[in-house]
Order: sequence, then structure tokens, then C-alpha cells
Amino acid sequence: MNRVRTNDRRRSGGGGPRRSQQTSGRRPAAPQGGEFALPKTITPALPAVESFADLDMPARLLAALGHEGVTSPFPIQAATLPNSLAGRDVLGRGRTGSGKTLAFGLALLARTAGQRAEPRRPLALVLVPTRELAQQVTDALAPYARSLGLRSATVVGGMSIGRQAGALRGGAEVVVATPGRLKDLIDRGDCHLGDVAITVLDEADQMTDMGFMPQVTALLDQVRPEGQRMLFSATLDRNVDRLVRRYLTDPVVHSVDPSAGAVTTMEHHVLHVLDTDKHRATTEIAARDGRVIMFLDTKHAVDRLVKHLLNSGVRAAGLHGGKSQPQRTRTLAQFKDGHVTALVATNVAARGIHVDNLDLVVNVDPPSDHKDYLHRGGRTARAGESGSVVTLVTPNQRRDMTRLMASAGITPQVTPVRSGEAELSRITGAQAPSGVPVVIAVPVVERPRRAASGGGSSSRGRRGRSGQGRTGQGAATQQTRTGQGRGTQGGRPAGEAPRRRPRRQSAGGSAA
Repeated sequence: MNRVRTNDRRRSGGGGPRRSQQTSGRRPAAPQGGEFALPKTITPALPAVESFADLDMPARLLAALGHEGVTSPFPIQAATLPNSLAGRDVLGRGRTGSGKTLAFGLALLARTAGQRAEPRRPLALVLVPTRELAQQVTDALAPYARSLGLRSATVVGGMSIGRQAGALRGGAEVVVATPGRLKDLIDRGDCHLGDVAITVLDEADQMTDMGFMPQVTALLDQVRPEGQRMLFSATLDRNVDRLVRRYLTDPVVHSVDPSAGAVTTMEHHVLHVLDTDKHRATTEIAARDGRVIMFLDTKHAVDRLVKHLLNSGVRAAGLHGGKSQPQRTRTLAQFKDGHVTALVATNVAARGIHVDNLDLVVNVDPPSDHKDYLHRGGRTARAGESGSVVTLVTPNQRRDMTRLMASAGITPQVTPVRSGEAELSRITGAQAPSGVPVVIAVPVVERPRRAASGGGSSSRGRRGRSGQGRTGQGAATQQTRTGQGRGTQGGRPAGEAPRRRPRRQSAGGSAA
């Protein structure tokens, strides 16, 4: 007989053993159009609340919400928090910008409050597909974790694994991680998941799309079998269905909107352009007053367009998987503060990036499927704001784009345009660029002067390299420095091997 978790189980340690394979509460119907029917909940869900004050959360957490200006819950938060705070498994579907992070984060923090993690043994885990999303989740939860005295560690690739191992050794109640780097730390013996009682999969569909399914299932098999599981995703395909059936027990199900993610405050435009005019139209859109994210298929195309835009007078920067994590973090910070106005990116930026008041996303290269379209477009019209998604379509792309829009459940406004015309400017704010080349300077961050010392400075210098690109590191939180990319270290370019110094013998025969 399947065990059904009761609503009054308040702490994450309670309950008996969980069966890994569940059959009850699942949909009998076959998937349709790539989606699967949401599972039926056996135990009735608790009703939604109207305010955070109606929730059973610590007073310090409620005070932190007020201090951050978060006054009323979004629909996905109001519906899921009463149940996740009671220990229920949750399956939540909601578009990007719908408030999923606090929907799972507040419950995770509230239920972990008052506990202390042993070294290398976290109590709660959030798995995400990308470094950018990991940093966004960490930043979003940081003030609330501090209010409860909880320590967190961010575990992602592209950063010093030694620093991350050190954070885990110091003890971290909450770990936000990408699957690959977490597996590396586990293989090294620097992390053990046997005490994890609350596990969240955020953007689960992208993790499966990126081929992380074997790693994700291997990690989920290591957490406490009776623990709480929460799965949040913008789309629910058959790969996600496998995770739901295997790891969620009688989940409370909440879907903010259909998987197509239609947002009433978002306009969708398909602009028919000629192959010979597309490059010029793209340049004029990038030169608009205000920020824009432009998506292309490849990192080489991104780099070429950024170079062209900079030479044309547009303050542009690129974001793709070939950039180091400090470079990506610096670029995002410059885009958020307005120093960069055109962010040119591959799909690495399609999820996990939140920029306030961004009102235009442009698909210079149309996405390959409707899920990519929805997540690219999800960078605008977030949290009730308005925005437009524009896709440039050449004649040979029109048929595929029509099919893609139908799959997404979207009826766009289709307009033929040419560069320099008023219609392009009306829809996108396009204008002619200045033509005066610009350079995006790398911010100079003054590094603390190292105190003079005797022997051992060489080894400290080598250890110091692992800290490149980070500052503000707490007892167990790895934060990314937003103001520095490759920079310098100890007078040499970051990443360059230290010059070998001549060995001088002291009186005692040791190296000076």
C-alpha cells in the first residue's frame, strides 16, 4: 500500500520509508502533444492563502518579506506554500517570472530553520540546470536565509571547486547546485546527501533537455527516501513525467497557466525580413533607446554580432557557454545596471536570468522548438510587467516558424519590415546607430594589498588563484563577483601561471 504523507507533518525528518516507484495518483492517459496529463492528488490540497501572514512561517521570515517589499504572494506561491510548508510533495508548473523561486524557497527555508548541518552534509538541496539560474536562486533566497541564520552554498561548474568544497566543509544547510558539479564534489568525498530531507528540482524540463536525467536521478536516489520533493517547471514533457512518477508521492499539483505560457502582458511579433536586410535591421534594433536581449544560435555568431555592434556605436556584450563564469557574471551585471544596452546571447541566457523592466527580446535566429521560444521570451513581461518578443524570419524560415508558434499556442502579429522604415521603429524602437565605435571597459576592482611576509608566499599565491572572480564570501556561501572578469592577480593576468622566481638559499639552506 502506498504511503500518503499527511498535512500535519511539520518537520522534514518524519515519516516512514518511501517507495521509489509510485503508481497511484498518476494519469492513465497517454501524453498529448509532448505534454502529459497532470497527476491526480489523492489527499486534498490545503486551500490557497491571500497573504503571507496567513501562512505558518517564522516571524523572522515574515519580517524579511516585508523588508524586501514582498507584500502579497503570486498565485503559484499562494497555492503551493500552504501545502509545501506542511511537508507535501509539490508539482508546480508556471511560466518564467511567475514566482516559482519563492514558492519553493520560502517553504524550504521555513522547514529547515532551527537545524544545523554537519560538515559536508547539507539538509536541503535545490538542483538547477545552469550557473545563471543557480546564482539567481541563491541571490533571491539570500535575505531570507540570513533572517533565519541559515548558511547556503552555491555549487556550479566554472568556479573554484576548492572554494565550494570549503563551503561544504564549513557546514551549509542549503545547497543550490547544478548536477554535474555536485556529482564531482560527491565523488571527491566533499559532499554527502544522506541528510537532505527537502529536495527541489527547478526548471526540471531543461535539465532533462540538456541530458542531465541520469545525473539527476542518481542524485535523487542519494537523498533521504522519506524526504519532501518539489518539482517546478515551465513545461511538462514526458521526461519530466518520469521524474514525477518515480520520485513524487501524492503530490499537490498547481499549474499557473497552460504550458504554452501565454502572458497577457506580452506581445508576440514575427517580422518578415529579407536575407539581405536582416543584418542591418538587427543593428538598428540593437541601437534602440533602452535595453534588449538578442538571441542567436551559436557562440561564434554572438561574438561576430557583438563586434559589429560595438563598431557601430552600440554598447553590446555577449553571453554564451564559451565565456568564463566571471565574464558571464560581469556581463550580466553591466546589462542590469545599463552599462551594456544590448545583450547578445545563445540559449545559455534563456533561463535563470531576471532583469527588471526589460521590455524587448529579439530572436535574431528563430529558436528550434516552442519550449526554447517560451523561455527566451520569458526574459520579458515578468511579474506582471509588459514586454514584446520579436522574431526575425527570413522567407525560407516562415513555414517552420508558423508550426513553432502553433505548438506554443501563440498567434503572433506578422509584419513585413525593412531597415530604416517606420514600422520597424514602431514595433521595436529601432533607429540608426551612431557609427562611433564604443568600448565596454572591464571594471577595475581594487584588490587588497597583501601584507609582506616571509616564506610560504608562493603557495599562498597559488591558492589565491582559486578565488578569482569572487568576493563577499561568507562562512558557507560562494558568491560571484559582479564587477570583475579576467582581471589581474598579483600583477599578472588571471589564469596565467606564476612566474618562477629564482631560488635563493638562506643561511639555513632553505628557500628564501
